[in-house]
Amino acid sequence: MAENMTIDAYKHGKVNIVDDVIGVIGSIAAAEIEGIKALSGTFSEEMMEIVGKKNFNKGIRVEMEDNIVRIDLSVIVDYGTKIHEVARLVQDNVKLAIESMTGFEVSAVNVFVESINTKNEVK
Repeated sequence: MAENMTIDAYKHGKVNIVDDVIGVIGSIAAAEIEGIKALSGTFSEEMMEIVGKKNFNKGIRVEMEDNIVRIDLSVIVDYGTKIHEVARLVQDNVKLAIESMTGFEVSAVNVFVESINTKNEVK
């Protein structure tokens, strides 16, 4: 991940945004949607959290080319939610958050439902 993208050259210098930052924005925006239990990561990402390292890019893949972002999110949804509606809300919220915070265009927000949360836990 860790690729830098330059927004613009300004009067006093330039602004670079690392794609990990885009991932964090996407992660937070997805978690704001009711019905999303968590983002689903790989085994190594899960192990890092067990040992205490918080990973805000868990379950996220960001591709950037010419200031255009494509983001993939793997999510766990709560049982009983309308998955297609929750996924659409995630797509809309992630796109809005990334575009408004970075100025980049978002060409795609792909949501992969990896699991269903069947426990009656509070987020």
